Amino acid sequence: MIDYDYRWGSHLPVLTKIMAITTDSVLEVGMGLYSTPILHWMCFDKKRELVSYDNESEFFHMNKQYQNDYHSVSLVKDWNIPIERKWDVVLVDQRPSQSRIDTIRKVANYANYIVVHDTQRNKRFCDFESIYPLFKYRYDYTKTSPNTTVLSNFINLDFLNE
Repeated sequence: MIDYDYRWGSHLPVLTKIMAITTDSVLEVGMGLYSTPILHWMCFDKKRELVSYDNESEFFHMNKQYQNDYHSVSLVKDWNIPIERKWDVVLVDQRPSQSRIDTIRKVANYANYIVVHDTQRNKRFCDFESIYPLFKYRYDYTKTSPNTTVLSNFINLDFLNE
């Protein structure tokens, strides 16, 4: 059984804002109680491609109900997944946290927006500072914890400050 915390949804204000202004493929690396249903329904009407991965069977089994012709839901053994392709939005929220660095590196030059959850963590959990120099644009959402960071090499993120 998944023991959850309402703060796990702290990335939703930023994620939904970005989803509302984009129209193409979405990748979710690390499913959740909050992100998977929201992403599913935001993609549903427009038949927008959504690809969701998780390595934890509880999250997979909880979210596999969302699978349809446009939403792929997969359980993986590790994070060596085929994600090096064009994405409009990528949500990075997988465990273990350290694996997020490799995922971010893989999509850095493929994704318009990379939304990374839990970026307030110190280097012991995940050294996010090591990948920030790879990006032209960065926005940190710190109004609540856990924090969320948006990264892009293609789109200026100043609009997120509004």
